[in-house]
Amino acid sequence: MTRALRLVRRRLLSAIPVLAIVVIGAFLLLELAPGDAVDAYIVSTGGGDAQMIAELRNAWGLDQSAGARLGAYLAALARGDLGWSVSFSRPILDVILERLPNTLLLMASATALSFALGSLLGIVAGARPGSFRDRFLSIGSLALYAIPGFWLGLVLVIVFSISLRWLPLAGIETIASGKHGLARALDIAAHLVLPVSSLGIIYLALYLRMMRAGMAEVWRLDFVRAAEARGIPRRRIVIRHVARNALMPLVTMLGLQSASMLGGSVVIESVFAIPGLGRLASEAVASRDTPLLLGIVLVSAVLVILINLAVDIAYALLDPRVGATEPS
Repeated sequence: MTRALRLVRRRLLSAIPVLAIVVIGAFLLLELAPGDAVDAYIVSTGGGDAQMIAELRNAWGLDQSAGARLGAYLAALARGDLGWSVSFSRPILDVILERLPNTLLLMASATALSFALGSLLGIVAGARPGSFRDRFLSIGSLALYAIPGFWLGLVLVIVFSISLRWLPLAGIETIASGKHGLARALDIAAHLVLPVSSLGIIYLALYLRMMRAGMAEVWRLDFVRAAEARGIPRRRIVIRHVARNALMPLVTMLGLQSASMLGGSVVIESVFAIPGLGRLASEAVASRDTPLLLGIVLVSAVLVILINLAVDIAYALLDPRVGATEPS
């Protein structure tokens, strides 16, 4: 437990400069983009005179230099204030916290689906390398991995929502349904089937291929050959020796995958009209709401860091060698 606490402390301390680099880098990149929130507001309202534009820029602090605005933003951030969204006319933290649960639910469901099913199919493929089912699953996983997530999502919508009418078309739940408890949970689950499948199937193929490749490598190790020589049943060798050792790299992959999963959710939320961080980011870009976009980037970075921290702790608990060699 002490080793795990040391690991948490080191990871949290190293996260501070990472977050600073992410925020400053995102701010500078957004500064290079043409237009600002006032331009987007004027376009959306049909126009405005020069005095109105000047007053808006003064009220929203956009008439200051980039350095002054960055300094003010970092000072507010140090106090836990993410700022004010000019497009939503609400505190940015409130807007993000309202959308964050939907994104977390989508990511967690897609990760659970891809990791569990991908690992299982990888074990099935790697149990007998070179067999027909190994070749079939390997080719199938390659085909799935090559399919763009948004295209798969559109196909699933056309087939299961529009043609067959088996599943809801979009959204996270039925609007104003009045459902509570289990009925509401089932309604949300029905809405998540297609987006989770679209997001999870691609990573399922990745886990399958990693698990299969890891098992193929473990099969060649001496302790597996010794187990075969002792006459241990093949199923027991696969589960207790080969799959168990091949599973460790997949745990590491869980943390690395979180960032790409978050990026993929942006597209999937747009396709299925899920009110999550992804759609919020696209709305912030459309309205040139730079503080809101910075808040989304910051929260996303914190999310990725926390997921990687959880994976590091799990890996350290599974393998005592991890973390033992790091300086205390």
